[in-house]
Amino acid sequence: MEIWEIPLILVTGVFAGFLNTVAGGGSLLTLPVLIFLGLPPATANGTNRVAVFFQNASGIMGFRRKGVSDFGYSTLLTLPALVGAWLGAQIAVEMDEVIFNRVLAGIMIGVLFITLYNPTKKLQDGPEGLSLLRNLIGSAVFFFVGARGNWYTYYDIIRKIIGMFVFFFVGIYGGFIQAGAGFIIIAALTLTNGFDLVRTNAIKLFVVFFYTISALVVFIMSKNVDWYFGLTLAVGNATGAWIGSHWAVEKGDKWIRIVLVVAVLAFAIRLVWKTLG
Repeated sequence: MEIWEIPLILVTGVFAGFLNTVAGGGSLLTLPVLIFLGLPPATANGTNRVAVFFQNASGIMGFRRKGVSDFGYSTLLTLPALVGAWLGAQIAVEMDEVIFNRVLAGIMIGVLFITLYNPTKKLQDGPEGLSLLRNLIGSAVFFFVGARGNWYTYYDIIRKIIGMFVFFFVGIYGGFIQAGAGFIIIAALTLTNGFDLVRTNAIKLFVVFFYTISALVVFIMSKNVDWYFGLTLAVGNATGAWIGSHWAVEKGDKWIRIVLVVAVLAFAIRLVWKTLG
């Protein structure tokens, strides 16, 4: 690592941590910056997980201090996500560099759209328990079983099974590339459970923390982690998250979005251009 790269990584980490706190999508910046600093795509992908690991560990402790946790259900969703993350990381490690750059560019554009328009926000505004899945299961149970018995028992069992199935694929995506995984998890939890935003975020941090361990093991075993970059980035992410938690979202949201659009579009174009050269 060159001396001048340290402040660049720290600044990128701070901005990414801040962005994750007030909007989301911090990996949209950290991944391409790591690649442009000379790390192979697979190594940049693995190195980014070091920062994600520490950031989520800090977030989990914060929620626990506030008394917000759902250990039982979080563990239920984490188990299939661990398996999925292992498979996703294996795919990322073995993928051709040119193809990975193009896939990353496409994902960056897609996640940028989600970050800007946040279609999950409308889902989160509804009261807990009135999720789409609950209404569908309730109607199906009433049709086939009738009014006999407690239909909520059926709903509770079915939603857990569906949740575990969904989070297996969430784990595959998260293991493959972390960018945008938070939005996918929020949407999945909201549609299958109707949880409020606080509980959703607490579960999200728990699941991401543990499946990140699974993915990180794969990247470490394949020697695709640069610990100097990773730990430096982790310091930046933690600092940015702390700043973001003490910053009014209304003050920085507009400018953050402008910077994010410009940076992501520039990085995506550069990634595609690199594959054509």
